[in-house]
Amino acid sequence: MGGGGSFLSTAWRDIDWGDNQRALQYVKDYKPEIEGQELRILLHGPVGAGKSSFINSVQSVFNSRIYRQAFADNISHDSFTKDYKTYKIEKGPKDQNSFYPFVFNDIMGLDKDKGVLVDDVKLALRGHVKDGYRFNPESKLSEGDQFYNNNPTDNDKVHVLVCVVPANTVSLITDEVVQKIREIRKEASDLGIPQLAVITKIDEVCAEIKEDVKTVYKLKAVKAKMEELSVKVGIPMNCIFPVKNYHEEIDLNRDIDSLILSSLKNIIDSREDCLNYRKSQSESPGGNV
Repeated sequence: MGGGGSFLSTAWRDIDWGDNQRALQYVKDYKPEIEGQELRILLHGPVGAGKSSFINSVQSVFNSRIYRQAFADNISHDSFTKDYKTYKIEKGPKDQNSFYPFVFNDIMGLDKDKGVLVDDVKLALRGHVKDGYRFNPESKLSEGDQFYNNNPTDNDKVHVLVCVVPANTVSLITDEVVQKIREIRKEASDLGIPQLAVITKIDEVCAEIKEDVKTVYKLKAVKAKMEELSVKVGIPMNCIFPVKNYHEEIDLNRDIDSLILSSLKNIIDSREDCLNYRKSQSESPGGNV
């Protein structure tokens, strides 16, 4: 499990534990400024990071039961996700065929040789990749392909980029994968897309988390992994969120939900903060955004 037993005297970050109604309602009440707009969240990261499991975990929180829509695999030597797919979150039986205005896109994992091509991720950021496209580690999607979107709408474009990395392998991420992550982030920055990170598998770094998830912000080992990730890929600490995905549980846990909701709330807020900043710049004298 790794030696993660030393505790800080106090938690270095505070979140609401257990009683998640306020956080859940906040996310449920989110509405983009433009009617019909969807907030598109693209997950990327190393092979076996837990991107699909994170989507399933978010779905679980909203469905009040363990959910298994995005196919996941617990073998991390190869990417289980091969196709570009959009995952929507249904509002529930009372609102059939009605979905929340944020969607997730899962992509093939980044790998030194066999993973998704950076050029394909850049195309996805710009909305040029259609659902169902099967990633090819040998060649990028090209214009003229049936899965190339020539005229992407704003709904097709990515609005928030989230890097998903497992805590237990942060130290093992190769320089090649780090370079790919930084290159993707550079493209996102050029497009004005905010970037955050979700660090998964925290229970595989610290055995204490298996006993009590609420110890996460007191454990030195978790903070050290977050700091290491921040240094490697350049994402600030206040944009990195540890989560424990649902992967062995058959029932929900309110504290696991708290971490998932905290990350999702901040993902949504990052987009709103970006839009508000652009608006303030455009309205300021001489502003041009």
